[in-house]
Amino acid sequence: MAQVLIYSTTVCPYCVRAKALLKKKGVQYDEINLTEQPELREEMIQKAGGRRTVPQIFIDGNHVGGCDDIHALDAEGKLDPMLGLN
Repeated sequence: MAQVLIYSTTVCPYCVRAKALLKKKGVQYDEINLTEQPELREEMIQKAGGRRTVPQIFIDGNHVGGCDDIHALDAEGKLDPMLGLN
């Protein structure tokens, strides 16, 4: 299974929605909560190509975007192969 990393904040409906999709698929993920670790925000921005909003999601080290992006990948049938769920 793929390694998934999500940068999030405590009160973020988009983060909740993205994590719910992954949970529904049975995917484990690591989470960096920027509310608790604000010093890591710059790291996220650099890794995400300048994107400043949360969530920012990485699959096997590759940036896939935010909540809308991960749901779009799922709708296109591209998310499961990326997650190793074939």
